[in-house]
Amino acid sequence: MIAVPSLAVGARRLHDTGKSGWWQLITLVPLIGGIWLIVLFCQPSEPKENRFGTTAKAA
Repeated sequence: MIAVPSLAVGARRLHDTGKSGWWQLITLVPLIGGIWLIVLFCQPSEPKENRFGTTAKAA
């Protein structure tokens, strides 16, 4: 039940940092993948609009 909204939020967060939502598939790599995804989620948003649209900081 919670998988689809979690994927949507994860994709939005990655788009804010300028990366594709497909980066969530990195979790398929054992151990390292989950840690790397957390690192990607913790990166700051881009300060201006990117190829995915406006970011939270630009709004």
